Amino acid sequence: MRTTKTRPPAPPKPPLRPAERLCCATGALLVLSGLLHLLVLVVDGGPWDGPVSWRKPVTFGLSFGLTLIAVTWVTSYVRMAAGPRAALLLVFAADCVVEVGGITLQAWRRVPSHLDMETGFDTAVSMTLAVGGGVLVVVLTAFAVASFRSRPSGPAGMPLAVRSGFAILLVALASGAVMIARGVILTRTGHQEAAYHSTAPLKPLHGVSLHAVLVLPALAWLLSRTDRSEPVRERIVLWAVGCYATAVVVTGVQAALTW
Repeated sequence: MRTTKTRPPAPPKPPLRPAERLCCATGALLVLSGLLHLLVLVVDGGPWDGPVSWRKPVTFGLSFGLTLIAVTWVTSYVRMAAGPRAALLLVFAADCVVEVGGITLQAWRRVPSHLDMETGFDTAVSMTLAVGGGVLVVVLTAFAVASFRSRPSGPAGMPLAVRSGFAILLVALASGAVMIARGVILTRTGHQEAAYHSTAPLKPLHGVSLHAVLVLPALAWLLSRTDRSEPVRERIVLWAVGCYATAVVVTGVQAALTW
């Protein structure tokens, strides 16, 4: 009689820790904020592009919320002590709230959120957002380093997906830092309008590379729910990483050509 091999059930994930629950709830609220401002955009109208637009609280709310939830989940596969991971996640969550809150506040005031030095208050908001961007770089780089220091856990393909996701996320952080640095230089040298438009070439690269840390691990997780063999799942993840990296390179070349 021929026997049928059954895949052993995956071990249950441990329950969420308090820091993880708080981060996921915060991320969900930021996503909700983005969706609510999408409704405001539909009702109130106005331009989609430009330094003053409802687009900014929409896109930043959705992006920061999804990224916070993704990083909270993905770092559960990163081998690092629970205490430092929880501390980094809480700092990251607080920074996400500050970033989205500042952008949303300025949208309701009908003034630019970034690179706006017109008044003392606007300067304080812009500099807070810039410092917050630096905090994001430090926290996410720490997670990226931890993912490469020790092989992440998880099903077949997950270690590659986690490491690749964080590596590509570093591209998003670098492009964001370049946008802020160039904009601040233009603002300080009296080219305010040019500063607002200087970020356009790098936005596609920043946007594409930002969410690899969610897309690639999510693919590995979904594949673990199928009956495909581990080598096949690893090859699919490797192929997806190659495609994502190609998209990042293409948008990077486009940014360089239009810079």
